[in-house]
Formats: sequence, structure tokens, C-alpha cells
Amino acid sequence: MKGLREKILLLLSAGLLFGFSYTAHRQWKIIKGVAKEWQKINKKYLMIEINNLYRSKVVDKREKADGTIEILLTEKGKKKVLSYKFQEMKITDKDWDGKWRLVIFDIPEKLKRGRDALREKLLDFGFHELQKSVFILPYRCSNEVEFIIEFFDLKKYVRFGILDSIDNELHLEKIFNLV
Repeated sequence: MKGLREKILLLLSAGLLFGFSYTAHRQWKIIKGVAKEWQKINKKYLMIEINNLYRSKVVDKREKADGTIEILLTEKGKKKVLSYKFQEMKITDKDWDGKWRLVIFDIPEKLKRGRDALREKLLDFGFHELQKSVFILPYRCSNEVEFIIEFFDLKKYVRFGILDSIDNELHLEKIFNLV
């Protein structure tokens, strides 16, 4: 049932995507995808799980004037969805443009949990650790890095840069199989 709970929350968050979609074509694509996924869910389990989400204050119900019930993500629910998206995040653009992405951080001990999670996610993305708090990757990843920095509220401790070259470039090209 946990997988169903995640799926419901992600489907509810599709409304946010819809709101940020500027073209009718993109909005239609979102509607079609969401509708297909809702159809795949067993209705009995759906109602049980929505009630569980309501009890855990992840969603809220609101009755509209026409008698229909609207289900909305609460702030707690939005954070939960972000954590699911965080777990699924990957760097998908593996075309090297000749530039290096560098992440440097100096995060205090009191934020050790966030520092360790940032380091783990950077390695998961495929970054190479140059030093304990310096990571490098040859692929476009600024949106993903920005998301994790914001997710853990580490903005003031982390720097992100794009380099045209680095003195050990040949070594790094071998590490990333670019040659």
C-alpha cells in the first residue's frame, strides 16, 4: 500500500505541474497521463489510502458548492511529494558540452545530516569527489543541484560553478569515459 500512497501523492502534485505549464499542448499531455494513471488504481484501495492520507494530514478534503469533494495536498503533503521526487532524481543529460560542473561546500557540523545527504546525492548523480567537499561532473545538472541545495536548506554553504577547463582534465575525462 505504501507504493499506492506515493502514487496518489504524485498524481495529486500533477496539478502543480499543470499550473506551471504554459502551453495547451503540455497541459493536455499532463491531463491524459494523470487520467491513465488514476484508471489503473483499484478504487477500493484508493479510498482506503486517501482516508489514511487524510488522517495523517497529508491531504485535505474540501466540499465544493456543487457537492463534489476536492482533495488537496497540504504543506506536509507537498514536502512528502518533494521527498519522493528527490529519491527519484537522476542526471539524464549525458552529452558533454566540454564544461565541468563543480560543487564546493563548507557545511557546519550542526547540519551534518544535510551535508551527508548532499554528498550522497552528488555521488548518486555520478559526481566525482575531488576532495572531501569538492565534487565535479561533466554534464548539465544545475537544476538538480539547485533542487538538492534548496531541499536541505543549504544555499548559504554551497557554491556551484561551471568551468571551461581544469588542470587534471585528461584524468577526469578518463574517469567519466569521455575519451
